Amino acid sequence: MNILVFGKDGQLGKAFQSLFEDAYVSTQNQVQLIGRDQCDLANPDAINALLNQFKPDLIINAAAYTAVDKAESETDLAYAINAKAPELMALYAATHGATLLHYSTDYVFDGNKQGVYIEEDHRSPLGIYGQSKAAGEEAIVAAFGSASSGQFAIFRTSWVYGEGGNFIRTILRLAKEREELRVIHDQHGVPTSANWLARVSLDLALDQQMQLRTFPSGIYHAVPSGETTWHGLARVVTQAALDAGIHLKASPEAIKPILAIEYPLPAPRPMNSRMDNAKLQLAIEQSGDMSKLQHWNEDWLTQVQSYVSKLAEDGLI
Repeated sequence: MNILVFGKDGQLGKAFQSLFEDAYVSTQNQVQLIGRDQCDLANPDAINALLNQFKPDLIINAAAYTAVDKAESETDLAYAINAKAPELMALYAATHGATLLHYSTDYVFDGNKQGVYIEEDHRSPLGIYGQSKAAGEEAIVAAFGSASSGQFAIFRTSWVYGEGGNFIRTILRLAKEREELRVIHDQHGVPTSANWLARVSLDLALDQQMQLRTFPSGIYHAVPSGETTWHGLARVVTQAALDAGIHLKASPEAIKPILAIEYPLPAPRPMNSRMDNAKLQLAIEQSGDMSKLQHWNEDWLTQVQSYVSKLAEDGLI
């Protein structure tokens, strides 16, 4: 089986690279990880050439244009990477009977819903980034609309952290430099480990022999259980660092809550990014491999604490 991964330089791409280096690849599987230097995702010809050259059975699109604020002034580039590139991957998969795993975002919603979002909720993105990601979702669904072969999963996720720059590592850096931090407390969501996200994606797509399995094509919300705010996350992160023996100037109590309106940004953010993950958990359960459900036993809190502990252990705080 040929596996092609786009976005090897991002947090999710690095998580897939780590998994493939460990237990997920058998001698029968060929894996190609692609970064910006190997393929410009704003260039349709480059994407098509790579797909036709490698002939993947499994396409994992972990790449995206994620500069939320910059997207407001780089509309064409955001749409090229977040909408057109996934469409080309989907068209290839639908034509050649391949599987596509694609990653979307909570930003396809406006955040006005009172409860948690489910997969069928209406898309209503607020900014260019969210609009481009919503267009990518629609393009993938349309590409497979009349296909007689191939399958796809669109994983909507939120607040991703992994190897590289992210909110958690920013908070830890600032907490070492400052005695007080001010963090937004009225935006709600679910922190998601890139490593966890990569694992549950492959739990859906691969069987016990690490070969492709058939699953229901569609959109899945891929977030751990639980919810918090940016302020709540920052307090958990600083406490976890202190528990790991890291000296910080700012304690959890020194992280002060502020309203989002007090921290204006060029692009609007959804105030509510909470998503229900029951559909994905059920689809994995129906694979018949109960061992895969172990990844659902840890909520976001446990995962964040483990992540911070590992950063401390590795000397990265």
